[in-house]
Amino acid sequence: MDGRGDASKLTSQELNQLKFAQERVQYYYKGSVSKKDTIVVSGPLQVTNPWKFVQQKFRLEKCFGPELFFGMELAGYFPDKKFMFIKRSQGGTSLYGAWNPNWSIEKASLIKEQDKPQLFADMIKVVDAQLKSLSPNEYELAGMLWVQGESDSGKRFGPLPSETYGLHLQQLIESVRSYYKRPDLPFLMLNVGGGKVIDGMEETSKKVHNVTLIKRSKNPSNPNYTPIYTHNWNGKPAGHYNYTGMKKIGQLFFEAYVNNYVTFITE
Repeated sequence: MDGRGDASKLTSQELNQLKFAQERVQYYYKGSVSKKDTIVVSGPLQVTNPWKFVQQKFRLEKCFGPELFFGMELAGYFPDKKFMFIKRSQGGTSLYGAWNPNWSIEKASLIKEQDKPQLFADMIKVVDAQLKSLSPNEYELAGMLWVQGESDSGKRFGPLPSETYGLHLQQLIESVRSYYKRPDLPFLMLNVGGGKVIDGMEETSKKVHNVTLIKRSKNPSNPNYTPIYTHNWNGKPAGHYNYTGMKKIGQLFFEAYVNNYVTFITE
């Protein structure tokens, strides 16, 4: 998830939190719309300058994704630790196609992603490149966050993307853990999408060790409520999580991580 949280709504207290986190959290982000349209951010944890169409559609100048409040909360909870966040994203892409660890032209073509990057392979490439700046005894992989599922949930390309989501999700987790030789690597995901995609997430979280499904809510009275933008764009709801919703998603990831995997940082 690139993230469309409106950074102009960050309070003075939150900006102070971010300043504190920036001394502890390094951030590398590669976000793309197409092969020619890529945003790269490298440095301390920060908000980003979005693409022009994002600025126009969501009426913002700078934005943030789940990593911002996850990092701010993490830095506050572990003030003596250093972190590196490595993020790869491209909106509107599927696990069946672009993110599939067992990518094939047939699968990518089914979901009209044959011209999109092979994102799983590129994610590994991005992570490896950043880790090379550190010596092996300087770091320990402590987890992976996953916010994806909407592109596989629809029926536009038939039932296969949603029906096989759980299988492909398990393959993705296994592939990351196997490649980095971390069979216990924590994997946390948000319940985005619907139908059999959510069923696949549920099944995976129950079946696979150290996998946590975080359940957001559309109900304003629910403590896990993640609101979205309500204005229209080109005659349709703009959608996507607003400042409050994106903030909550980051906090939910932090709470789930600390409640389930704190030993991966403290040991």
